[in-house]
Amino acid sequence: MTFQPTFTLVCHIDDIPARGARRIYTSAFEVALFRTSDNRIFALKNECPHKHAALSEGIVHGHSVACPLHNWVIDLKTGTAQGANEGCTPALETKTDEKGNIYLAIPKEEGAAA
Repeated sequence: MTFQPTFTLVCHIDDIPARGARRIYTSAFEVALFRTSDNRIFALKNECPHKHAALSEGIVHGHSVACPLHNWVIDLKTGTAQGANEGCTPALETKTDEKGNIYLAIPKEEGAAA
């Protein structure tokens, strides 16, 4: 059995600075929404897989973010650490409509009924 994600309107693209981030709070965990210089939107759990620093406070470059604590580079699409570092943070699906509204596939709280 497969489940289709439920998308929830979370903000507008103009609410996120170019090459910046915005925090979104869900019942499951805090999410970092990232906007790249080419206006693509990515979402990751707001936690570096290394020492759990807030990725939303990192520097966005290309389609990656550098962790503010130890400069680990995390791929925005997959949440995977790059280079010699190993680890991964959950990536979430986003959609943007023609008006610039951003929708996030909100994770369910662990143990919550489907």
